[in-house]
Amino acid sequence: MSMRFRHSGAVRSDHPGLVAGALYADGAGRDVGTGPLLAEYTERAAARLADAPEGRFPEVLAWRRAFARLGLKPTQYRCASESLLRRLRKEGTLPRIHPVVDLCNAVSVAYAVPVAVLDADRVAGPLLEVRHARGDERYTTFGGDVEYPAPGEVTYADSAGRAHARRWTNRQSGHSAVGERTDRVLVVAEALHDGAAETVPLVLKTIAAELAAHWGCAPRTAVLTDAEPEFVFDAGKSGFDAGEFLSDAGG
Repeated sequence: MSMRFRHSGAVRSDHPGLVAGALYADGAGRDVGTGPLLAEYTERAAARLADAPEGRFPEVLAWRRAFARLGLKPTQYRCASESLLRRLRKEGTLPRIHPVVDLCNAVSVAYAVPVAVLDADRVAGPLLEVRHARGDERYTTFGGDVEYPAPGEVTYADSAGRAHARRWTNRQSGHSAVGERTDRVLVVAEALHDGAAETVPLVLKTIAAELAAHWGCAPRTAVLTDAEPEFVFDAGKSGFDAGEFLSDAGG
């Protein structure tokens, strides 16, 4: 199945500093030892945190400003990279979830930008779009509860009307979370700070290189722009169709 990922024109218009990149890889489900690999990136983040807390990072401040424009209290709803950096500063470690997620979380704190990792087989094609919610999109929490993003909230919405994030980069969905059965992943990096045009390609390059070296994947990547806003990839059997999702009661 050919899948498309993009940000809506309205989101891009409201956030003209947005730089986004996407990566697709299959064969990412293998259990790979990532201990030494993660340490390299978390140590880089820890060294930066020793000089200043994450709340003073320009990458984080840019997301706080964006959340404030969306009507969200920035210290109540934090972007994913800020939450991870905060945990690293307070606890000295990051949670272990899945090798690919652990890698992307470590790279996220190293570069201080949000990195989303979705199980591509759990996204209804042919389109996944970061857009303003209508209010009828279904979001499944990690606990299995169903929520409905408020109208106007920025979410990742697929072709079946399922929301794969709440409050943009604040929280991902449990429905498309990477797990034991994951094989194909869609990774998205988003940044708003000055210098984002340099940071996002580095994030993609870093994750792609590690997936190739340790998982044996051959990732495809793209930096999305106003001129070329879509990432199109052939995900094979990836992506349930809308009918399957609509009959999937509750999540």
